[in-house]
Amino acid sequence: MRIPLPRPVAVLVLTAALCAGAQAGQPRAQDTSVRLVFAGDVMLDDGPGRTIAAGGDPLAAFDAVLRDADYTIGNLECPIATTGQPMDSKIFNFRADPRVLPVLQGRFDALAVSNNHAGDYGRGAFVETMQRVKAAGIAVFGGGENLQAAHAPLWIERKGLRIAVLGYNEFKPRAFEAGATWPGVAWSDDREVVADIRAARQAGADVVIPFMHWGWEREPHTSARQQQLARRLIDAGADAVVGGHPHVTQGADTYKGRPIIWSLGNFVFDGFDLPPARIGWVLRMTVDRRGVRAWDTVEAQMDDAGTPAPRWDRYTPCGWRGETTVMRCQAPPPPER
Repeated sequence: MRIPLPRPVAVLVLTAALCAGAQAGQPRAQDTSVRLVFAGDVMLDDGPGRTIAAGGDPLAAFDAVLRDADYTIGNLECPIATTGQPMDSKIFNFRADPRVLPVLQGRFDALAVSNNHAGDYGRGAFVETMQRVKAAGIAVFGGGENLQAAHAPLWIERKGLRIAVLGYNEFKPRAFEAGATWPGVAWSDDREVVADIRAARQAGADVVIPFMHWGWEREPHTSARQQQLARRLIDAGADAVVGGHPHVTQGADTYKGRPIIWSLGNFVFDGFDLPPARIGWVLRMTVDRRGVRAWDTVEAQMDDAGTPAPRWDRYTPCGWRGETTVMRCQAPPPPER
C-alpha cells in the first residue's frame, strides 16, 4: 500500500533529487557537507552465509549505494568468528564464517556491534569478531574490550567536520553488556547515553548521531519508550537518531527539526516469512556544521536467501532542513561510475 503523498509527486521527486544531489556525488563549490549511509541488520550466517560460501555476493545489488558516500555504517547482527559455543538460553544464535569479510570490505567503513546477537557465541567470539573486523580495515563501535571502550564514539573526520556516532543496544540479553573489566556491548542506559552525547559535544563533535538497537521485533509501530528516549537524546544534543532491531521499518519523524528514523529494518537477513520483514531501508544522510541538511531512504527488498535488491520505484521517507514534516520521495539511484 502506498501512503498518499503530502505534496505533488513531481515536486517531491525534484526535491528528492536536489536533496540527494550530494548523495549522488555531484560536486559543489566549497561544499563541506559529508554524505553518510546507514544500513540496518547485516546477518551473514544461514542464507547469506551459504550464498557467500557458494561464491555469491549478497551485497552486489547495493554495491553502488554503499560506495557512494563519504562514510558507510551498518549494524553487524552476528559474530564473525570460529570460536565459542551458542547460548543455550537463546532461540536463535548466529555466527558467520570469517570468509564473509571480503563482502564487507570496501562497502562498510564501520559496523556497530551494539545488538542482541553480538554475544551469541560468548565473549571470546565477540572479541574475535572485533579483531577480525578491524583487521579487515573496518571500524567497530557500540562495543569494546570494556565498558569505557564500548561507550567510545565512532569518530568520523571528513572535510573538516567531526562526526560522532554512538551505538547502543537495549534488547535482551543484558548479559552481553560490557563491564569495567570485561568485553561486551554498550547498553542503552538513559543517563549514560545522555552523558555520552554531551561528552562528544565537549570533545569537539560538530554532529552527533546515536545509532539505537531498540523496539519490539516485528512491530511496525514505535513504542512509548522509543519516543521518549529519542526526544531525550535530541534534547541532550543529538542531531538525528537512527534506529534498528525490530526487523521491520517503523517510519520516521522529526523533533525540534531533527530527524528520527525509528527502524531501518533488515538489510541482509533471511528466515522471515512476514512480508514486512523482507523490506528494509538504507538511509542516506547529508550533514554539515548545522546538523542534518537532507536525508532519504532506499527500499531494500530481500529474497528467500536474504539477499537485498534496491527498489527505485518506491516512495520512502525523506526530509531536509527547514521541513518539519517527513515527506515521501522516490530516491534517485547513484550515478554510474
